[in-house]
Amino acid sequence: MLPFQSFRHAGTPAGKGRIMNPRLTPLAAALSIAFVAPAQAQTADLDPVIVSATRFSEPDTNVAANVSVITRDDIRNTPARDLPSMLKGSAGVDVRALYGSLGIDSTIDIRGFGETAGSNTLILLDGQRLNPIDMGSVSWSAIPLDSVQRIEIMRGAGTVLYGDKATGGVVNIITDKSGAPRAGATVGIGSYDTQTVDLNGAFGNDIGYANAFARYAHTGGWRENSQAEQAALSGRGGLYIGKGEAFVDYAVYNDHSGLPGYLLSAAYQNNPKTSTSPNDSQRSDGYRLRPGVALPITDTLRFEAEVSYDRQNQHANYASFGSQADRTRDNWSVTPRLRWQHGLGGLKSETVAGIDYYSGEVDATYTTSATQGAKQDSTGFYFQNVTEWVAGLATTLGARSQRVDQTATQDAYPGFFGMQPAMSGSAEYTRSAWDLGLSYAGDGWRAYGKGGTTFRFANTDELFGYDPFTGNPTFAGNLKPQTGTLGEIGGSVTLGPVKGRAALYRMDLEDEIAYDGSLFSNVNLDKTRRQGLELEGDWRIVPSLLARATYTYTDSTFREGMYDGKQVPLVPHNKASARLTWDGAAIGKYTAVVNYVGERYYSGDFANALDKLPGYTTVDFMAGWNFKPWSISARLLNAFDKKYSPYAGYSTFQSDYYYYPADGRTFLMTASYNFR
Repeated sequence: MLPFQSFRHAGTPAGKGRIMNPRLTPLAAALSIAFVAPAQAQTADLDPVIVSATRFSEPDTNVAANVSVITRDDIRNTPARDLPSMLKGSAGVDVRALYGSLGIDSTIDIRGFGETAGSNTLILLDGQRLNPIDMGSVSWSAIPLDSVQRIEIMRGAGTVLYGDKATGGVVNIITDKSGAPRAGATVGIGSYDTQTVDLNGAFGNDIGYANAFARYAHTGGWRENSQAEQAALSGRGGLYIGKGEAFVDYAVYNDHSGLPGYLLSAAYQNNPKTSTSPNDSQRSDGYRLRPGVALPITDTLRFEAEVSYDRQNQHANYASFGSQADRTRDNWSVTPRLRWQHGLGGLKSETVAGIDYYSGEVDATYTTSATQGAKQDSTGFYFQNVTEWVAGLATTLGARSQRVDQTATQDAYPGFFGMQPAMSGSAEYTRSAWDLGLSYAGDGWRAYGKGGTTFRFANTDELFGYDPFTGNPTFAGNLKPQTGTLGEIGGSVTLGPVKGRAALYRMDLEDEIAYDGSLFSNVNLDKTRRQGLELEGDWRIVPSLLARATYTYTDSTFREGMYDGKQVPLVPHNKASARLTWDGAAIGKYTAVVNYVGERYYSGDFANALDKLPGYTTVDFMAGWNFKPWSISARLLNAFDKKYSPYAGYSTFQSDYYYYPADGRTFLMTASYNFR
């Protein structure tokens, strides 16, 4: 067993969660774009407020980037009821959960990274990274959905602005920061003993403001031993300083769930609700505190900075293996930055520059294995300049240099081959990245092109391995950072009631970091390539009827070595979604969403020698009625009870495929009351 086994689930697929840790043809999907636009994504807005493209709020940005915004109205009117599921209908984004409807263990994959998606897609909360330094899951429970104002999805490498782990793209969750007086409550009941309670409140005046969001959710689970419960409290308080402010963000959370494990082929086909580990479970709790300032120094110079600390404690009981595990994780960050609107002669020009310092530590103990620990310090310097040369024509130029220092230790312990020796090691690397973009906007249209480089350092779990001959633990000090180049063109257009967005990209990677089951270690792969097409569209058929859809074509392949020409596992070639919303005013609002994910190779099948994991199509419905101050909603997820598995692999020990079944048909009804 490799170090830092996942606390999220037993029977962890290789490389998936070390904690130190239907068919729809491409033609049919493409034709659907002519009529509809992206589920849950507000596309082709002329003047959206974007943070992710500059790290400052921008009502109108000329940055060459493919950014979609999921608005608060989208969040309220979509059937999805956990934060990761809100992203399912977005072009270029795949969402995989191992079990449960609360999204506790979901992984977000942008632009086709498959097994290593968690280390190549950066998740931010108000610009602060949530990805841990190991392979542990993002703590989705710490973010009550009612607190989310919008979600920004920036596809393509975000390395220059955000650094390590942004190779595929960035998801930035923007929370509500207003102090508009309000108070509300929502209660819900649903299938499998599901119960939810959400509370929110805020107040403010000329001096400052405060808001708070609380959530409790419980479900008995669709599968045996898939019960889950989560509770969270988060909010923000601020004091105005002239035209700026000083603030504190906070969050406290707790979740626990069963770990039903994977199912082999016969069990999956006969009864996917069963569990192979009926007594396994996990629980975690944590908190986050983030004070910061946002101050205009002059009319053209603005300073923003945050100091963030978060801590997580986690316990797993693997009764099926007679093992228990405990882990603690501490992370510090300091992220000051400046925006200088300096101009360039008579041209409009601004530069953003900043420093990112991150420090993390993880410690894990096991009843049947060695105690382990890891530390990581990272310092990055970056800048980005946007200059408008003539009306509508702008260039983007940016660069980053980042250094990482890592250490890892493991105590001696008795193993299968006798006493396993202690292990320790350290590594340090420095890498740089740059990007260059050109955008041109006219009346109702915009086009852009960009190119650049990217990098990723090994996470702390990937520093651990075993010698395949002696079985002794080893430190992967020779694991090189992953690097790559990116080229992309795209644009958007508005033609009356129809809006559309498209992007075409290619990304070539060297030394991609991934797990090799034959070596029981993480390795640098031969050269790989990601290329694809992302389409979004939006058609306001009549004022009360909105159609939306997305189509994604992704080609993730090896371009050298023994797997040359083979597909990266777990990445579908084709993915599509469609959404239709009718606003009946007094008689309610009704939404139908269809999501399609194409077939893909099973986890670990780099040789593409096995069968393909079948594609699937799901249909969700939602209805909402507003009787102010009351509002009522009803959701039906997976309405046709489709049996499918977002994640599956092949076990050489069992000589069989294993599956993590998704939930079947699920119903949820909520009632909300606004007190003011």
